[in-house]
Amino acid sequence: MRLSLLAMLFFLLASPIWPIGENPIVGDPFLIVNVKKNELAYIHDGKVEEVYKVATGKTGDETPLGTFTIIVKAKDPYYRKKDIPGGDKTNPLGSRWIGFDANDTDGRTFGIHGTNRPDSIGYSITAGCIRLPNQIVEEIFDGIPLGTKIYITDQDEPYIEIAKEFGAIKESTW
Repeated sequence: MRLSLLAMLFFLLASPIWPIGENPIVGDPFLIVNVKKNELAYIHDGKVEEVYKVATGKTGDETPLGTFTIIVKAKDPYYRKKDIPGGDKTNPLGSRWIGFDANDTDGRTFGIHGTNRPDSIGYSITAGCIRLPNQIVEEIFDGIPLGTKIYITDQDEPYIEIAKEFGAIKESTW
């Protein structure tokens, strides 16, 4: 029994994808992606901290719309479609993976990730994921715990209004 517990602990620590923390406060942080504007709004501490340009899904491979939960995170993710190891300069996932549970997936199909093609940012060009420059995804990675909610929309509603609707911004903070 003791050996199996040690083996399980080793597996969890050695795994490139494992829980990195839980969302400390419901709605904090909160992510909003607008696929028409190709933007990601990072909501934290009751305010819109930053809005980043992103790449989103192309026609036929659209980024799914709706409310999802971040359930997987990885540094230097492995790209299984083409068997490209994490950290490889040809890896299209870049240096970080923040996966969410869209379309009943396991967080390894749809995600926010870096890119080896920074020129793609601002366009609808992906296979459904949300791309950020590696530097930006590395900056926000630690601040997005497992359990964080992400809302993906194609509407032009202001980010602050969406955040209020989801309780990520309380009326006393705006």
